[in-house]
Amino acid sequence: MSHFLDRLTFFKKVQEPFSNGHGITTNEDRRWEDGYRKRWQHDKIVRSTHGANCTGSCSWKIYVKGGIVTWETQQTDYPRTRPDLPNHEPRGCSRGASYSWYLYSGNRVKYPLVRSRLIKLWREARAMMTPVAAWASIVENPEKRAAYVTKRGHGGFVRAPWDEVQEIIAAANAYTAKTYGPDRIFGFSPIPAMSMVSYAAGSRYLSLIGGVCMSFYDWYCDLPPASPQTWGEQTDVPESADWYNAGFIILWGSNVPQTRTPDAHFYTEARYRGMKSAVICPDYSEAAKFGDIWLSVKQGTDSALAMAMGHVILKEYHVARQVPYFRDYLRQYTDMPMLVKLVQQGDQLVPERFVRASDFDQSLGEANNPEWKTVAYDETTGNIVAPRGTIGFRWGESGKWNLEKKASNGEAAKLRLSLDGIQDEMAEIAFPYFGNIEHEHFTSTTHASVLRRRVPVKRLALAGGEMLVASVHDLFLANYGVDRGFGGDNIAANYDEVAPYTPAWAEKITGVSRDKIIQVAREFATNAEKTKGRSMIIIGAAMNHWFHADMNYRGVINMLVLCGCVGQSGGGWAHYVGQEKLRPQAGWAPLAFALDWGRPPRQQNSTSAFYAHTDQWRYETMNVGDIVSPTAPKGPWDGTIIDYNIRAERMGWLPSAPQLETNPLQVAKDAAAAGMTAKDYVAKGLKDGTLKLSCEDPDNPKNWPRNMFVWRSNLLGSSGKGHEYFLKHLLGTTHGVLGRDLGPEGRAKATEAVWHEHAPEGKLDLLVTLDFRMSTTCVYSDIVLPTATWYEKNDLNTSDMHPFIHPLTSAVDPAWEARSDWDIYKGIAQAFSRVAPEVLGVEKDVVLNPIKHDSANEIAQPFDPRDWKRGECEPIPGKTMPMVFEVERDYPATHARFTALGPLMESIGNGIKGMAWKTGHEVNHLKALNGTHAEGANKGLARIVSDIDATEVILMLAPETNGEVAVHAWQALGKATGLDHTHLALPKEDEKIRFRDVVAQPRKIISAPTWSGLESEKVCYNAGYTNVHELIPWRTLTGRQQLYQDHLWMRAFGAALCVYRPPVDLRAIKPVIDMKPNGEKQVVLNFITPHQKWGIHSTYTDNLLMLTLSRGGPCIWISEPDAKRAGIVDNDWVEAFNSNGALVARAVVSQRVKDGMVMMYHAQEKIVNVPGSQMTGNRGGIHNSVTRIVLNPTHMIGGYAQQSYDFNYYGTIGTNRDEFVVVRKMTTIDWLERPHADATLVTGEVA
Repeated sequence: MSHFLDRLTFFKKVQEPFSNGHGITTNEDRRWEDGYRKRWQHDKIVRSTHGANCTGSCSWKIYVKGGIVTWETQQTDYPRTRPDLPNHEPRGCSRGASYSWYLYSGNRVKYPLVRSRLIKLWREARAMMTPVAAWASIVENPEKRAAYVTKRGHGGFVRAPWDEVQEIIAAANAYTAKTYGPDRIFGFSPIPAMSMVSYAAGSRYLSLIGGVCMSFYDWYCDLPPASPQTWGEQTDVPESADWYNAGFIILWGSNVPQTRTPDAHFYTEARYRGMKSAVICPDYSEAAKFGDIWLSVKQGTDSALAMAMGHVILKEYHVARQVPYFRDYLRQYTDMPMLVKLVQQGDQLVPERFVRASDFDQSLGEANNPEWKTVAYDETTGNIVAPRGTIGFRWGESGKWNLEKKASNGEAAKLRLSLDGIQDEMAEIAFPYFGNIEHEHFTSTTHASVLRRRVPVKRLALAGGEMLVASVHDLFLANYGVDRGFGGDNIAANYDEVAPYTPAWAEKITGVSRDKIIQVAREFATNAEKTKGRSMIIIGAAMNHWFHADMNYRGVINMLVLCGCVGQSGGGWAHYVGQEKLRPQAGWAPLAFALDWGRPPRQQNSTSAFYAHTDQWRYETMNVGDIVSPTAPKGPWDGTIIDYNIRAERMGWLPSAPQLETNPLQVAKDAAAAGMTAKDYVAKGLKDGTLKLSCEDPDNPKNWPRNMFVWRSNLLGSSGKGHEYFLKHLLGTTHGVLGRDLGPEGRAKATEAVWHEHAPEGKLDLLVTLDFRMSTTCVYSDIVLPTATWYEKNDLNTSDMHPFIHPLTSAVDPAWEARSDWDIYKGIAQAFSRVAPEVLGVEKDVVLNPIKHDSANEIAQPFDPRDWKRGECEPIPGKTMPMVFEVERDYPATHARFTALGPLMESIGNGIKGMAWKTGHEVNHLKALNGTHAEGANKGLARIVSDIDATEVILMLAPETNGEVAVHAWQALGKATGLDHTHLALPKEDEKIRFRDVVAQPRKIISAPTWSGLESEKVCYNAGYTNVHELIPWRTLTGRQQLYQDHLWMRAFGAALCVYRPPVDLRAIKPVIDMKPNGEKQVVLNFITPHQKWGIHSTYTDNLLMLTLSRGGPCIWISEPDAKRAGIVDNDWVEAFNSNGALVARAVVSQRVKDGMVMMYHAQEKIVNVPGSQMTGNRGGIHNSVTRIVLNPTHMIGGYAQQSYDFNYYGTIGTNRDEFVVVRKMTTIDWLERPHADATLVTGEVA
């Protein structure tokens, strides 16, 4: 008050002038300046980072004053790299610098929230019933259930106390496990590397009760299946510092300055050093201006461009001039020398599978796994040998799984690349061609669907008779149409001939001029020749979101392999799309999936599950005939896409969730009653039909997912391809699906899936979301739990981009009633332990597990697969059907198990990727570090009570953070390879990184065989480095980088070798283009969703600071000519729609956008500045409102070496870029600011 009075009396004060009357002295109170001066004062600085999926993993200073976070700046104390390298800092971006806004914003979730209709029903029932009975009374009554299910997304949340919401969740979980099975309880959370303990909190709880942990890498479409196909690894890439060691870098579909902001300085510094760079992307991106040359490729045609560059590299560096380094690299590190059978198919000769040792009399002397040992010619002796390193040597024997230049018997062997010069004849081989498929929006050619080319072949006398064979090398060159002087058709005489896959041909397909194609290919290869592999390709998500993404990637991989770049510092592929490298993975997995208490966990590939459970399969417009190869082997290549997924699940190739129509707890009891093991009982039941797989009837209520947790994710507002189908069928609420399902046609087409006349709407009984902000997913949830922000909890964070492990640190306590993810799930586990005894005790749970990669079971069916359901073989767990396990669940002890390290870590030990070692020593260390439980079901076991306890479990058990364990892991690998690798970890054997160590300063991880690169003072981390320099095989069928894929389904769908595949026609425009005209012009455009600079996926897109820097809400980018055609000007409201739904956004009209495409940056929330759509009448929609999941059968393959399932390793991916939308200007802007039609006001409560 005195300050106010002082200002009122200002003019009455006596002042003493100075400076000749130009100055005046006052006694005014200056406390008003404190708001400015104290803004930058602080009590303490705490290190933390941001748990966003950005790959940055940047260390930040969090400034705290009076228990409040005031601001953040970048840390500058990273350990140095090396004297010859720039350092990793500074790291950070404007998005990270805006994060503290969230903590105290209006968008912060402050209290547990429950849908009002649900809490009212619960309280009424709970007043008279026990918890599980109360839940049953709600969900078993159709009217009560529909009362809250149909209102999802329409508001109506009320606060509730933690104890009450935990009891609701626990009761729902217990009811579901008892009534349907624990495998009806799903959980989705992505990218554990962002915040490992937070992820592990939910997955540990789910795994303890038998719930399902859903994958993310494949679902996000960040997973390129071409990586496991080629290397048996997913995904290993160089750290950003290794860019500095490159001599030539291609940025292909990657916008490094915009999406890899903290690491972009390495790219710039490398440019100053003399590195040359080409940028390949359709739009004039921020990256394009940094390149020496920009190739503006037509979106979706990247594989055509890569094939043309490969054509140039093969012609000039492998045929016209055979570069010794390139040839030696191919000979030792690729499958190029391996022999392939050729079979007559009608009037054409086609490549079939690899020749194996078992094809010969006496199996070439190989008694162990001869069916899994590929063969080649020894150039020195002329004999056929089984070279070491193939997958047959990995399992069942020791010491020969390596890449030494030796045959199985230990004799030196120089493998022959080409049969040219020793051939018995030249044969016309048929290769499939898809570039002639007509598409309204993509250029095609008139070449034949089958191209015959001449290849040198040999006749071999095999056990089954005489057979023609060719080497992969010769088939590979022929597939590219390279003229080797053999004559014949379909060979280009020069680069100007429009023949597949010449630069002139690619110019027609891609729009990139042939001279640029030739220039970049030559410069890339010449640099690799001179530097021995220091050419690199940085790849972004733009390449992987197409249906035929594999061909984009394999085209690029081929270029790298042909130039000997993979495994060389400064070379190789740099695939950066998400923060996938969970470096201490081996230490994290036991905590995350409760492997210390029971094995195996239930893990599900999300893409297949969501395709089935959101009923998107019922709307499938892509026919199998659209993608089958013209050279496909004889087979039943019919049915629908979901039929292939069902076959894959029943053959044990893909996981299934739920697994059986019968409750798995009941299956265990029935097996015991029958006096049979679970394995035998399930095999018998499936064969005689008494047991049914859930996947065969996804719309049967018995097979619905019933409860779902979402945490650390915005599933419905970001990654959910087919957003409107989620709303319609999984959630059962208001949706914007514009198309109709296949109806009678769907019933006729499906051969495996049961077709119901009416699709269900609202399969989930309960959707629970944990978040710190009110995201789109929260809006649609039944319960929203307030979680701690990244500055309010303790956790761990790693990235692909650098070798450090970072902490998230609790700078302040969680605000309001928020709790950390660890504490939330610990509380749910405690509530569940109290509630469960009402219906559950100690139970046996039958778990079906797919045939896993990196296990001895991955060599299941060596030749063409057989299906037991069709009577082609017997159902044999782990061979022709899923593995079957019986796992004990102690439901009343769930909390006790959650908070203690279980006994299996001592009795069984730990391992990863086919390696295993004992961990008793580490368990004892953890008991000393964390303490032990004094009583109860976990008495004497190491405590995992706090989030810091959990971090210590990860750090103690992981070879990347415990040098002693690293040595054990390298020893385990050495048993298989017969080589000593321990020298890579012995210098760090005594190093054990603790949580407080990383809080003090980021710590560099220890080299471990989990990954294929090294952390050393001599070399930057680079994927494949240990394969090349330590002679460790790639985990593929051939043990080498595998460029020829011989599985039956790969050959059937034209994927044996890399070819150009144009985008598929999803037929989503015609049914709706004239459905609701509004008088405005319409234009049909390809819908592209790149990553943005104003957010990390959907995080930050509702942040006021980032909104201020952007357009302030959702927008789409369109080219000037396309905008003109539709009568659209900059900042107009427009809507984009197709059969899948509609979205509304502002138009950004820009010269940087290529004609024929429209870009909507991923992912923009529909909770910020989004009006209603004229097409649907609902609020706008998100970018995924106009997309739909489309599955590729080649991603369903399993039980076949590297093509075997593992969690986030291999499986179907959620592509979305083949979609087209109708774009038009809106005539009416309706903000829908009115009550829902069913809303009624009763005593202040919304019904």
